[in-house]
Amino acid sequence: MSRTARWRLGLGASAVLLATAALPAPAHAEDVTDYAITVDPSATGPKIDKTMYGVFFEDINRAADGGLYAELVQNRSFEYSTADNASYTPLTAWTVSGTARVVDDSGRLNDRNRAYLSLAAGSSVTNAGYNTGVAVRDGEKYDFSVWARAEAGSTLTVTLQDAGGALADARRIAVKKSGWTRYKATFTATRTSTAGRLTVAADAATALDMVSLFPRDTYKHEPNGLRKDLAEKIAALRPGFVRFPGGCLVNTGSMQDYSEGSGWQRKRSYQWKDTIGPVETRATNANFWGYNQSYGLGYYEYFRFAEDIGAMPLPVVPALVTGCGQNKAVVDDALLKRHIQDTLDLIEFANGPATSEWGKKRAEMGHPEPFHLTHIEVGNEENLPHEFFARFQRFRAAVKAKYPSVQVISNSGPDDAGAIFDTAWKLNRDARVDMVDEHYYNSPQWFLQHNDRYDSYDRSGPKVFLGEYASQGNAFKNGLAEAAFMTGLERNADVVKLASYAPLFANEDYVQWSPDLVWFNNHASWNSANYEVQKLFMTNVGDRVVPSTATGTPSLSGPLTGAIGLSTWNTGAAYDDVKVTAADGGTLFGDDFSGDASRWTHTGTGSWTVRDGSYVQTDDTAENTMVQAGDPSWHDYDLHVKATKKSGKEGFLVAFGVKDTGNYYWWNLGGWNNTQSAVEQATDGGKSTLLAKAGSVETGRAYDIDIKVRGRQVTLYLDGKEWGSFADDKPAEPFRQVVTRDAKTGELIVKVVNAQSAAARTSVDLGGARVASTAKVTTLAAAPEAVNTETSTAVAPKTSTFTGVAGKFTYTFPANSVTFLRIKQK
Repeated sequence: MSRTARWRLGLGASAVLLATAALPAPAHAEDVTDYAITVDPSATGPKIDKTMYGVFFEDINRAADGGLYAELVQNRSFEYSTADNASYTPLTAWTVSGTARVVDDSGRLNDRNRAYLSLAAGSSVTNAGYNTGVAVRDGEKYDFSVWARAEAGSTLTVTLQDAGGALADARRIAVKKSGWTRYKATFTATRTSTAGRLTVAADAATALDMVSLFPRDTYKHEPNGLRKDLAEKIAALRPGFVRFPGGCLVNTGSMQDYSEGSGWQRKRSYQWKDTIGPVETRATNANFWGYNQSYGLGYYEYFRFAEDIGAMPLPVVPALVTGCGQNKAVVDDALLKRHIQDTLDLIEFANGPATSEWGKKRAEMGHPEPFHLTHIEVGNEENLPHEFFARFQRFRAAVKAKYPSVQVISNSGPDDAGAIFDTAWKLNRDARVDMVDEHYYNSPQWFLQHNDRYDSYDRSGPKVFLGEYASQGNAFKNGLAEAAFMTGLERNADVVKLASYAPLFANEDYVQWSPDLVWFNNHASWNSANYEVQKLFMTNVGDRVVPSTATGTPSLSGPLTGAIGLSTWNTGAAYDDVKVTAADGGTLFGDDFSGDASRWTHTGTGSWTVRDGSYVQTDDTAENTMVQAGDPSWHDYDLHVKATKKSGKEGFLVAFGVKDTGNYYWWNLGGWNNTQSAVEQATDGGKSTLLAKAGSVETGRAYDIDIKVRGRQVTLYLDGKEWGSFADDKPAEPFRQVVTRDAKTGELIVKVVNAQSAAARTSVDLGGARVASTAKVTTLAAAPEAVNTETSTAVAPKTSTFTGVAGKFTYTFPANSVTFLRIKQK
């Protein structure tokens, strides 16, 4: 279809000129694609809850300690351990001058804070903080505290300095008591530095614990407050809810408590009772993401922060089925009953009167009023749906019996589709659960293709909580794809009741997962392009969908084309008898590796050699060892490969439709630690799963792998039997829209995503609605690869007014843009 074939509305010339005057004219006619949006204001669309969009906070990428939690001292209580990270010692982040040792004996501060520092006379310890050091700002106050004891008394000299000298006047503290006592002092920074060091020196033998330095200027509350700039970025989103504390923190590790009876287990699931009360009595834990978590930021702080920003608290508790690669169901009925009781106690902690057992503990912490908890989630991404659901039902029954108004949320595993997803959804649907949490991290193309994901969901079934989602990157093209998908979330607001991008934070020097919404270091923070998209949607939600339709983008979808490839992932493997045959039977390629591998191009990692008539990759620690062969224009062919696993953790990766190193399909047999096989599509480096099944690969066994490509239909065979098939024929539509109404302001909000390099000249028919002639416009527009950094903000909203609004009008949406028009109804 031509680019002008969709031009429909017959506006007068003056109206067209007026409508397009607010935006620069496109440089060339071929840079414009024509669309039409038709709105039906007389129809009633789904109601959008105030809690539609929220945030998910998990302590990943140092999001808590060294991040949102404002403490400036790293490893303040000398609890770091090899259980947290193989490189850790109890003195990680500390430098000793003189003699000091970390002690774990009966002289400790308390049973749950087990290690402390014994500092010899004339010795000192210096803390390096996070990132480049302790960050301070000229003129700001910083509160120091330490728990100390000295049998014969001592004087502590506390200094704050960097390589250039003192950052504040030194403080001297007289330790007069032989028993543990908390001592305090205040520093006022005399200049700004991002590389400070905090030193504590003793003139006599002294025991130290909980060495702390907090900025006085924290978010809303101090002491034990939150880092202000990070908290303000969350508050600026005006989130409807805060999901916490995980994520994988909830469903990994031991489910035992932190006590003598359990052997003081360090690698535990996140359990809320560990995280309340005075900070010096809170348990330490090994964070699943490879570091220590102090629990200085705990459940009380999460609840209080949610209240501060007007968001609904949404805690997640363990279901006693581990996930995130661990995949084990805990069989201990007494332990299960204890966790169920802990969940009931959590609700009482949040909502109970100050006279109740747990409500009293909340009141003692400074909050006698309830936190008004209405939702609670059990479990996170469990890969064992039957085992999970059996336990979930017991949690739900107990909660509903005592607190019938509290919604109990289940989940559907870690993927957007597949056998686990289908099984989990059937269990949830049959049991008529309140809400199901879906998680998926896919390519931008997947998000462009699946705007209609929830159009066909059962309106009478469980509601959806999209608790974790993101496309694979922080460039503006990722934000555009997510924005296009979000228009579908809003259109289906009767099914999708809650949604949160994930993860929320990343410290640039401690990254376990990317992309992330907000990036930071020890002195600055910046919004990703994805954040700007989320903020635009979250602050312009509206309260009801106004039904609308739009034309699509003219496109042609030819046959699936590409070369072939072989790869491994943490596995050694041998490949042989590679054959590519055209649909008419002609040979396109063949290699039995009786000679060399000159027709293969090595584009990945690993070590490939021809050995004994096979092509062998021997490095079983290397990831994505891709070698490629053939013609990227191949289509309609059959690929045969014989594969044998030699060593390592996983199986085989056989690629087809290979265009380049970032764009291909591969059949991943024995992936995910040899537990699952799937077909994945890579688009610009980001992957999405098209088909998945449970399964493993045996070491030493030769497998016959056949892949049949016809048009855009692909059929896969393993040892001569059909394993599965799929059709990759879903268009990645770049032009998406949704219209909502804001009853409070009386405005229609027309939300349009144009995720293509051509401007979208669009005729808008408001269906007879009487509207003002001027609209408030907010636009995000940038190059697809644009990325925000600490020093450069390439993606930021721009506001303007548009004076060409009428019942029917034309607006040209810029290339690569998200645009919201707020139009006042008369």
